[in-house]
Amino acid sequence: MNLTQYVDQLRQELAVAAEAGGDEARALAERLTAPLESAARLTLLNALSAAADEITADLAPGSVDVRLRGLDPEFVVTAPPAAEPFDARAEYAALMAARPEPPQPPPPPAAPDAADDGGTARINLRLPAHVKARVEEAASRDGLSVNAWLVRAVSAAVDQPDGRTAPAADRREARRSGNGFTGWVR
Repeated sequence: MNLTQYVDQLRQELAVAAEAGGDEARALAERLTAPLESAARLTLLNALSAAADEITADLAPGSVDVRLRGLDPEFVVTAPPAAEPFDARAEYAALMAARPEPPQPPPPPAAPDAADDGGTARINLRLPAHVKARVEEAASRDGLSVNAWLVRAVSAAVDQPDGRTAPAADRREARRSGNGFTGWVR
């Protein structure tokens, strides 16, 4: 930025003001213009520096600096870094990776062998479609057939220490005490 034009304009304004004061004022103005030039440049540099500080405060984390090259100041603008787009999948994956695994319940007892009780019995079981789908998923996860998974689940339910299945309230409480999280994460 060339400050010479601003300093020359100040010199002309001073000469115009001195004309109104007569010959003595004009002579005084001519003697003052040389030392006044450096003071005017310094004042303009201070004003530009203060302006750069205010712009930097509004531009943070970017910045604006004023550098002096010879007699003229130069502005150096550092733009703020571009914001990375939010990737919900990556955030969720990172959150899931950092989360400790909840303790796994002990596996239900193995289904008794057919040789243990001398035979098998056949029953028809009707399940709602959504429950059947969940049973198939669970059996697949455990690497079992649906029949073997159902035998294991029924055995675990009837082999409670007191011979009874857990009351419904206890089963609900057991489900609530898990370490799972639901909802959206940002």
